Amino acid sequence: MFSFDSPSFPLEVLSSKSLYLEMYFEETLLANGTGFLVARDKEKRCVFFTNKHNVTGRNPIDGKHISPTAAEPTHIVIYFHKNLDEAIGEWLPIKLPLYREDGTKYWYEHPTLGSDVDVVALNLEWGSDVRTLPYYLDLDLDDAPLDIVPSETVSVIGFPFGLTTYGKFPIWSTGFLAQELGLINKDNPVFLIDCRTRQGQSGSAVVAFRKGTYRTIDLEKGKIIQHTAANKSVWKFLGIYCGRVNKESDLGRVWHVSIFPELYDLAVNDYEQRKKKATEKESFIENIEVK
Repeated sequence: MFSFDSPSFPLEVLSSKSLYLEMYFEETLLANGTGFLVARDKEKRCVFFTNKHNVTGRNPIDGKHISPTAAEPTHIVIYFHKNLDEAIGEWLPIKLPLYREDGTKYWYEHPTLGSDVDVVALNLEWGSDVRTLPYYLDLDLDDAPLDIVPSETVSVIGFPFGLTTYGKFPIWSTGFLAQELGLINKDNPVFLIDCRTRQGQSGSAVVAFRKGTYRTIDLEKGKIIQHTAANKSVWKFLGIYCGRVNKESDLGRVWHVSIFPELYDLAVNDYEQRKKKATEKESFIENIEVK
């Protein structure tokens, strides 16, 4: 275990955010992948994000089964961090169903972009024994105003081939931004990176991580500012990695973080509505039994 309070704490914060994921058909392990938690801010619920093909078992482009057995996942296992006192380094595997008893999905697709988006959200109760370490959408903690241009480094933080470093800590694969981020818009929220990624990294967070020397941009003044801070780490959460354009290429697709808020809100709102209805139903049954 590693203590957060220790001056020799060996981890970058982002190494604790990527979560190891296993996909199962009943009791048969089909594959492994990556996911992470997302929240609006520190007061809001955490929602689990991963790739759609991780939960459907189908290629997002041609719809073909990924597994040679043509099996589709019935549930997943997420390796969460245990909620230890000011420490990290133990994991709690939690098994989660992907479908309710009536066949409806526990996972949510993007409300406006729909099934074309290879990103889903899963919103269940995680429990007090789980330490939640999300990427924040509405805080600047994961959104440093970095000036990032093509050919600069970006990192894909996940589990290639199911490999880990220590325990279930992830591996950082680092490549390069392969296009202008300014070309991203609501109709085209995908960008390309050039990175040596492999199976198991689907669902990984993609970040621009800088330590020591970095540039920020002041949008109001239109200025680029150079910074030098030897021991300071800054980063910008860019999106979720979803796979290479083809097997022969190192070019990979990333769904930009701009699509996250709508999907997050859908997952939270639907969960709260279902929870409210379930509570009302329980209350109604209790009243009948009392009478």
